Amino acid sequence: MKIFKNAQVGSKSCLKIDNLQQRVACLADAGAEAIDHRLHELDSEWTAGRATKAVIGVLIVIGFALTALMNPWWLILPAAGGIFLLQYLFTRSSWLGKMFHEMGFRTGFEVDQEIMALKVIRGDFRNLPTFLDIENQEDISRLEGEGGIVVEPDTSKVAPMEAAKVALEATRH
Repeated sequence: MKIFKNAQVGSKSCLKIDNLQQRVACLADAGAEAIDHRLHELDSEWTAGRATKAVIGVLIVIGFALTALMNPWWLILPAAGGIFLLQYLFTRSSWLGKMFHEMGFRTGFEVDQEIMALKVIRGDFRNLPTFLDIENQEDISRLEGEGGIVVEPDTSKVAPMEAAKVALEATRH
């Protein structure tokens, strides 16, 4: 069953889909140009972590500027920024990052998972060796000697939804 058979589906309409697997399947069905466009968009997407670090940087810079120009009490801002950085250092998250995530910013992992799934579907890793490509010559010789199958079966085209499911599963590990 193909959910996104329409050839007119572009990357814009795929972005409206909240479910990551369905969005990746939609982009796979839309073609290589839609995947390339989405990958370009993902390269510049702001994550919750990036927004958190930007706010902390602004707190520190503005706090020191206001301290130098106005009043030493403005050192509270860079101190707050330092506390946020320390919290992130020891817990790998902060309440500021969680706030940005609740506002709709995705985590870096979520963005990276979509990037990797799209690259897998696009075929970026097709020519890289995997442990499945490593053949045990002794087993192959024994199989051929016993009259086993020597011809590789024809590969069939995978449906976009199935490809998205497999690609996302592979990026979770």
